[in-house]
Amino acid sequence: MFGKKSSNINYLELTPLTAKEFTYENGFVTILIPKFKNALFKSMIPKKKSPYIKIKLDELGSGVWIAIDGIKKVENIVTELSEQFGEKIHPAEERIIKYLSELYGHKFIGFKELQKV
Repeated sequence: MFGKKSSNINYLELTPLTAKEFTYENGFVTILIPKFKNALFKSMIPKKKSPYIKIKLDELGSGVWIAIDGIKKVENIVTELSEQFGEKIHPAEERIIKYLSELYGHKFIGFKELQKV
């Protein structure tokens, strides 16, 4: 899930951190991915065009993203969202861990415990 070295990791004990800019409107999150890292290419984007690729999250994805505060562990996020969404998110633990795994794989989030010091 989280890479080859992670087989002994208890995912519920990890603390997720967002790694991308985002907007939050009307209960939904949009992750903003810069189109270019190079300043020269950034300067070539027309003024009326967005400098970002926008990834819009659904209700459950937005709930997970907003719950990520850099303090709560995955276990706490699962509990919080289980209460918030009820049966909609069942089985919550499996779904949230899989979703966080996808976000991590795309480098949209990191984990405090897995950061290199």
